[in-house]
Amino acid sequence: MGQFRKLGVVATVMALLVAAGACAEENNGGGTDTGGPIRIGAILDITGAGASLGVPERKTLELLTRKANDSGGIGGRKIELTVEDNQSTEDGAAKAMNEMVSKNVDIVLGASRTGTSLAMRAIAESAKVPMISLAANVKIVDGSTWVFKTAQNDRAVLENVVDYAKSKNWKKIGIARDSSAFGEGVPEMLAELGKADGITVVATEKFAPDATEFTAQMLNLRNARADMNLIWGIPPAAALAQKSYKQLGITAPVMQSHGIGNQVFLDTAGPAADGLVAPVGRLVVADQLPANDPQKQVLTTFVSDYRAAYNENPSTFAGHAWDAFQLAVDAFKAVGTDKQKVRDKLEQVSGFVGITGVYRMSAKDHSGLGKDALVMVTVQGSKWALAPQ
Repeated sequence: MGQFRKLGVVATVMALLVAAGACAEENNGGGTDTGGPIRIGAILDITGAGASLGVPERKTLELLTRKANDSGGIGGRKIELTVEDNQSTEDGAAKAMNEMVSKNVDIVLGASRTGTSLAMRAIAESAKVPMISLAANVKIVDGSTWVFKTAQNDRAVLENVVDYAKSKNWKKIGIARDSSAFGEGVPEMLAELGKADGITVVATEKFAPDATEFTAQMLNLRNARADMNLIWGIPPAAALAQKSYKQLGITAPVMQSHGIGNQVFLDTAGPAADGLVAPVGRLVVADQLPANDPQKQVLTTFVSDYRAAYNENPSTFAGHAWDAFQLAVDAFKAVGTDKQKVRDKLEQVSGFVGITGVYRMSAKDHSGLGKDALVMVTVQGSKWALAPQ
């Protein structure tokens, strides 16, 4: 059944690529500056498995659009934001991307997760529309021309995991990973990065992004007797896996990935989250950073603005959206809305201080973040805290 579903997604994307190409031909120079509003399209996982990511991303983009327009827009041009919900599905993301191409938007931001972003990538490349994904897997930008992204690469996250494991002398690691594209290649990459230090992956378990039952996977991890177990997913699944881990009395230390950086994770996991360690962006511990941290001012300002607008703290994923919006705006300010010039400008970003890190893009790196874009955090009393060094 899974095979037929994958074939269906491929067929849909291929059909949309043809449509996108046709739209590009019809637009006949849609990459040039034409005046009028600046059109930003956003395709987000607002409902479905990725809702805890997509909802704060939408709020952030709406907040930033209001602020920009209240200040006169960009060079006197107002921003016209169009948000589409892909319902956390690859088909939905591909269809929404095709709609954005037909509307001749100046840039597309999204999607929230790896699978939905990958479904959009081929259309963006074919239609030659700049796209900034908010998701993690390096496949989103590997070899890309028109696609960039703001979330830290999975490799950078795993480099931090390996460094931490080395500091604790953990050699055997068990993994329970999201079975979607977000988790693909993670065990293999971890084994590759840890090989020189004798770190091996002794067990790999998978769970669906919308899973609610984790007993079987956690029992298998317990039986593998690893020195540490890594849960790689996003809320609420990652939080429910954490609860199951603790309820089964597994005593090995547990780490989580950067995908847990929001309040939904803490609320769902409850006390079971206390003591875990994860490499996460600085936003969740912004108030604990030293004054000389280069991101401190940007982070605290964003937290203040978001709280004032929504009476809640922004999540890591809101930060991914903030970075994408600001990178796009900076490009528009510098070169206008000619799509080729915007693409070229994004590829030249160097030293941009964002919420997720300090970006240094290049022709070979459309992510622009290294492992220093993450800090090790823990949970104490259901609150984020910098992990002891």
